[in-house]
Amino acid sequence: PTTELSVDKAHYSSENQDYKIINDWQSFLSCINVIKNAKQFAFHIEINELQNIETIAFATKIHQAIQIKLPQQKEEYQQWINSIIPLFTDINIEKICYNLKSFFKLCCQWNIPTTSKYFDVLLAHYVLEPELRHNLETLADTYLDYRMIEEDKNNLLLFNDNPNQYIFCEKVDIILQLKTIFEKQLQEKESINLFNNIELPLVGVLAQMESIGVNIDVDFLNAYSKVLEEEINNIKKEIYSLANEEFNISSPKQLGVILFEKLQIIKNAKLTKSKQYQTGEEVLQKLKHKHPIVDKILYYRGLSKLKSTYVDSFPLLVNKKTNHIHTQFNQTVTATGRLSSSNPNLQNIPIRDEGGREIRKAFIPSDEEHILLAADYSQIELRIVATLSKDENMLNAFFNDTDIHTATASRIYALPIENITKEMRRTAKTVNFGILYGMGPFGLSERLNISRKEANELISQYFEKYPKIRQYIDNQILFAQEHGYVETIMKRRRYLKNINSKNANLRNFDQRNAVNAPIQGSAADLIKIAMINVFNDLKKYQLQSNIILQVHDELVLNVKKTELDIVKELVKRNMTTAIDLPIPLTIDMNVGNNWLEAH
Repeated sequence: PTTELSVDKAHYSSENQDYKIINDWQSFLSCINVIKNAKQFAFHIEINELQNIETIAFATKIHQAIQIKLPQQKEEYQQWINSIIPLFTDINIEKICYNLKSFFKLCCQWNIPTTSKYFDVLLAHYVLEPELRHNLETLADTYLDYRMIEEDKNNLLLFNDNPNQYIFCEKVDIILQLKTIFEKQLQEKESINLFNNIELPLVGVLAQMESIGVNIDVDFLNAYSKVLEEEINNIKKEIYSLANEEFNISSPKQLGVILFEKLQIIKNAKLTKSKQYQTGEEVLQKLKHKHPIVDKILYYRGLSKLKSTYVDSFPLLVNKKTNHIHTQFNQTVTATGRLSSSNPNLQNIPIRDEGGREIRKAFIPSDEEHILLAADYSQIELRIVATLSKDENMLNAFFNDTDIHTATASRIYALPIENITKEMRRTAKTVNFGILYGMGPFGLSERLNISRKEANELISQYFEKYPKIRQYIDNQILFAQEHGYVETIMKRRRYLKNINSKNANLRNFDQRNAVNAPIQGSAADLIKIAMINVFNDLKKYQLQSNIILQVHDELVLNVKKTELDIVKELVKRNMTTAIDLPIPLTIDMNVGNNWLEAH
């Protein structure tokens, strides 16, 4: 993109950039006075291992920046900090940065209020282009046609002619330029409301959640690890017995030989490019009915992953200062708008099997005065489908508070609700979600282990009973083909560059996204709004309870026992009114002395 801010694609050049480094008190005070009178400033902070600011850079005008190297002697350092903090608490000055959450986490440590107006160029670009790379170097290259100074840790902050010393000046200059471009684009793409009222306010919520962390029962995990170890050894013996020999179960090569040469559970088994037998999860799931060893291997893999990824890893991630785990909530990763988490990843804890659910027992309140409260949206994606499609039959099921999967089974099997079996409901549930994710007759037949003809009939029956869902799917694809994107209820856009591709695989993938992205994205927007509103009310009423986790459609809070009633009411009210839908939003809410109990 071209812009009036475009500069030559080059490194630092004194001809067009006025960058200064200061480290004396008088220059510092002059700098502070200039910034104090500005309407906005871009900033970048570097901290040392003691969590003290070592360097801070400011820019109030394009191509002009100042880099301040703070003294580290305690009294002098505090004197400089006392002059800097008012800049960040002044509500009349807009602050611009890259990765606002990192700064807000520092504010949590330093007890600095974060009520001023901020702009985050990382977050802005994520809202504008969720599937592209968001690193600052790429943004400078793409939008300013400018190549940034390559960071060289050995030469940073040396007072010589090496342009590397100006690296932080350059960063704030780039940040200030990008802000102007992105703010304009957010307005043009009608994404400014999403940015200002959902994504930006969420930063403070996530910063506090990450700073507080969650208490982990390490003793429970250590004991559970031994239980899993014993179970893994037992299942290994059963596998060896069925194979009639010992082998490395974790070796795809050895496993393939056992399954397809020795036991010959199927003929003409598929090979990988390296001429090994395919033994991945998807392949083995389809072969479960062929031989009892397959089910045992899948169970072994599940237990091994559970033990290594979660049970043995979580204790190693406990912070020695806080005794809590501080997972990172990633706001700018998924294309749908959903949050992800890492170190550890809490989104992928398996909860459908008993072994995975046990892990939730390790998540406990901060102390005996607190209890965990978990609140989970009920069938939120299907409620959003009903809203977007305006299908009367699905809307009525939710209006009448009928279980949606039972209602769907009743319609596609043409039977009264009281005659619907658990198996029929399970089938209807698979169809309900399968349709949303673009599952065709082939996928449905494999999932339900039925013939392609039966799967076709189920899908036909479904669309006959929910005709406006078929219409919604068709309309979404047509809209995407015409506009190149789809959007959520809150105008979050998902761009689909291959929607009109001649490549059938690429085109079909984007067609599925055209249907599903507005559903998943609206669910993401909904829980983000709920989180912001719950967070704000907890502060408003000066409560000591806090949100500590968000996983999929669920919020987990560490609640002071004396505040439980007010927090329950507050959570229910904010979650059920986050977005005004034509059907009621409902939540399942429980409390307990660990996450499993509360869930």
